[in-house]
Amino acid sequence: MGFKKIKQSLIVGIALLVSFLINLPRVLALFNIVDELGTSFTHPSVKDIIVRFIFLSMFSWIVLQYYTNWKFIFSKLSKYIVSVINVVLSVVIILYGVKAFIYIYQFYVDTMLTNQEVSLLYFVYIVVLIILVFISGILRYQVIHQEDLVEKELLKQQSLKNELEALKNQINPHFLFNSLNSLNSLVRGNKEATTFVNKLSFMYRYILQSGSEDLVTLEEELKFLESYIYLIKTRYRNRFDIQIDIDDEVLNEKIPSLALQLLVENAVKHNEISESNPLLVKVYYEDGNLIVENKIKPRKTFVDSTGNGLVNLNKRYVLLKKQNISINNDNKVFRVKLPTI
Repeated sequence: MGFKKIKQSLIVGIALLVSFLINLPRVLALFNIVDELGTSFTHPSVKDIIVRFIFLSMFSWIVLQYYTNWKFIFSKLSKYIVSVINVVLSVVIILYGVKAFIYIYQFYVDTMLTNQEVSLLYFVYIVVLIILVFISGILRYQVIHQEDLVEKELLKQQSLKNELEALKNQINPHFLFNSLNSLNSLVRGNKEATTFVNKLSFMYRYILQSGSEDLVTLEEELKFLESYIYLIKTRYRNRFDIQIDIDDEVLNEKIPSLALQLLVENAVKHNEISESNPLLVKVYYEDGNLIVENKIKPRKTFVDSTGNGLVNLNKRYVLLKKQNISINNDNKVFRVKLPTI
């Protein structure tokens, strides 16, 4: 969520209120509601109060504006540097602010301020600065809190939306499995068709179950791959073959679910498969990596592909293992290395 500025109407309102409260004793003294402020202070007049009120309002507006909005232009700097900048600017605002007020006051009101009044001015402006910094912190906290509430509400709505979507998706698997069972009963006399339906059913069940798991063992993945290969061979017969060379001692190694199937599918999708150019995919384990490779024989027909499969698989590896997959394309052999976990 981006930086949100404090409304100008709020800043101006607070600046005017602070200036009014600070100058209130002089207003009361002007109308003889309270006793005189003392012989060490100039007698309040309309001009005196107007200059003090306007100047303090401007001072308050500048301080509030800086601490609520302007200082965030330094947000990319370190906190230490920002703190130093805040202190330096605050000192500059106080020193030059009071000096400017004294000059304007003496020019417009035509009255010299006593040394005691100048000292009191510095004290008052320092106190006002501290109060305004505190108020700025409260205003900024309220904005951040409001943004957090909005963000939490959005997340809550998104969570409810995802929950509803999950409930909807639960209907689809039941429908598909019921349909597969019905299809199985229809082709019961055909052994090859029955096996095909059973393999398809197993694959879909595995996909649903692995959806909740980030990693699966090589043994589980190879069992799933066996069903997928059966479906591919049913379509391509002797035009497709696969060689799997993985020792039993590494079957407990883990990889992201459906990684092997994606690579085999990728080979089938992008390479020509014909009687004259059969496709052979090799799957083997070497130096902590699961390797899938095939000779490159580009399809002559259009391939409907988004190109996101390998990219998404690499992102999963980065998230799970902080490691990238290795893709090698030397114009003859396409090879992908998957680090095991």
